[in-house]
Amino acid sequence: MNSLQLGKRLDTTEQVVEEIMRIHRSLPPRPGLDEVEAATSLIQNVEKEDRAWLEAIANQRKPSDVPGELFSILQEMKKGLVRFKSKEQIREAAKLLDLETVHSLFDDFIQRASDCISSPSNGSAPPSRLPPRPPPTSLYLNEKTPARPKEMVSRDDSFVSEAKPSLYGDGFVATPRTPQVVDSTLTAGRFAGGNDGDKLSLIKLASLIEASSKKATKELNLQNKLSEQVEWLPDSIGKLSTLTSLDLSENHIVVLPNTIGGVSSLTNLDLRSNRITHLPESIGELINLVSLNLSGNQLSSLPSSFSRLLQLEELNLSCNNLPVLPESIGSLANLKKLDVETNDIEEIPYSIGGCSSLTELRADYNKLKALPEAIGKITTLEILSVRYNNIRQLPTTMSSLSSLKELDVSFNELESVPESLCFATALVKLNVGNNFADMVSLPRSIGNLEMLEELDISNNQIRVLPESFRMLTKLRVFRAQENPLQVPPREVAEKGPQAVVQYMNDLVEQRNAKSLVVKPKKSWVQMCFFSKSNKKKQSNMEIV
Repeated sequence: MNSLQLGKRLDTTEQVVEEIMRIHRSLPPRPGLDEVEAATSLIQNVEKEDRAWLEAIANQRKPSDVPGELFSILQEMKKGLVRFKSKEQIREAAKLLDLETVHSLFDDFIQRASDCISSPSNGSAPPSRLPPRPPPTSLYLNEKTPARPKEMVSRDDSFVSEAKPSLYGDGFVATPRTPQVVDSTLTAGRFAGGNDGDKLSLIKLASLIEASSKKATKELNLQNKLSEQVEWLPDSIGKLSTLTSLDLSENHIVVLPNTIGGVSSLTNLDLRSNRITHLPESIGELINLVSLNLSGNQLSSLPSSFSRLLQLEELNLSCNNLPVLPESIGSLANLKKLDVETNDIEEIPYSIGGCSSLTELRADYNKLKALPEAIGKITTLEILSVRYNNIRQLPTTMSSLSSLKELDVSFNELESVPESLCFATALVKLNVGNNFADMVSLPRSIGNLEMLEELDISNNQIRVLPESFRMLTKLRVFRAQENPLQVPPREVAEKGPQAVVQYMNDLVEQRNAKSLVVKPKKSWVQMCFFSKSNKKKQSNMEIV
């Protein structure tokens, strides 16, 4: 109320004008058109977004070792927090709209004041040129706050179209121009990652979406740019129909709205390092997606609509809570890279064989007990990594993996390596080390892997290397520590892979040389016996 200065004496028209200008300047910066639209939309959609939020909480799985009542209390507290935050967001939006209403009202007062000055009734001359109003700061979070344009922005279209004179401008009276929309597009260079006050609130995010929709923005990078209070996205996200790349990684998002399916041109979606618990079925409407990163969330299932993402080439589901992969994964015939490491997956579905373009499959740190036989159908597979699982044996169909270059099955429970693996002759790296089932030997035909450059058999119970080991002439890395090696001796193994290859080669040559002994001549008794035998056969033939 101090800004009113009720006791201030005003004796002249110029003093009154100055006071009108001072009061107008005392208002907080006027919200932009996008912010007003966003606030209006947010208030209208808050109930729908609340339902999505509450549904996400209801779908959370209770850990097996947590009492049901305790988990129920946690869920109810989360729901209460949702309702409280929703009211806070509505309050923020309502405050912004109230500010816009006051600015619109003051626009009318300024217009009336301009009319009074342009045609004064008391005959007094208008004051000489007054200084233009300094531009207010913008609500948009840019590296450098942009200056507010001089033109007045109002929800009253007649104010703009009639072009009435204004108190503010280059002179005392000026004609307003067409209102402009402040550029709200975010780029990767903005927001250096300072304190949380430098990040987007829900209102400002909604405003940014409105501005980006109008500009037909192609790329939007919001990595680590949302405040902690932004745990869901406004429904207006679906307006970004021209967007091709969206990065929402490293925020605090818990749930995606159903309208996410409206971003139909999207080819790259990055949602890693959030707190997303489930995905809406509408995710399947993003049929142009080529890359989808969902790593580092809290997903426990995937929607059935995943099967519609037929253009998907890269899918990262690592670091979630997935117990299984859906059968629909086999529909992704264009998928090239699949990362599901660090989950709770016990079985890869047989349908994985339908991923006929797959070149890289990573399933480390899961609970796999075996690999499906269908893995052999993926002839394009180049990298297969299944470290830290419970796999006891490899499928014989791995002989069909003609493109396989890297195989890592370390830290499993392998009892042996099948001979069929040695038909995957493109292998360059093979790691079967640190298995916990006392693996005692390598396949006899391991020498068929003539392209092998790295081999790790460490921490097993292997005593003798097969003779065909001498064929691995390209081997440059050989790890065999913590094995009771006898052939070759430990001191040879410590000299490096080529020393081992040479030792095995020399060993085979020595054995071959010893086996080449001259056969003894037949004794005189044997010669006589064979001679009599032949004569008898001849006499029998004559009788016949």
